Amino acid sequence: MEIKSYKDLIVWQKSFNLVKEIYGLTNLFPAEEKFGLSSQMRRAVISIPSNIAEGYARKSTKEYTNFISIAYASGAELETQLLLAKSLKFISEEEFKNVNCFIEETMKMLNGLLGKLKSKLSSFSH
Repeated sequence: MEIKSYKDLIVWQKSFNLVKEIYGLTNLFPAEEKFGLSSQMRRAVISIPSNIAEGYARKSTKEYTNFISIAYASGAELETQLLLAKSLKFISEEEFKNVNCFIEETMKMLNGLLGKLKSKLSSFSH
């Protein structure tokens, strides 16, 4: 399949679905967390597909690599926040495992894309 848009990228599609998962999960948090952990998790998860899209749109491998690095870092931030939500008992072990699988899969894909982009960059410099 030819990639014509960032929306054709499987990693973007998965991260977009991850946003929906996190929104559903954070809806279950206590009301007093609306502007706390819930808000932080939503910002982190939205950053993932947003940075994939922005990086893709830049048309420069160096900039694209930078934005994918930011998306990856947001994923790491989200992983930490999800662990905290489990630790604070805002979510169950099962809810944690389900969403964590989505995060891990997205992170692996971002890491793979990052590796390809860095390899492409290093081949330019030789």
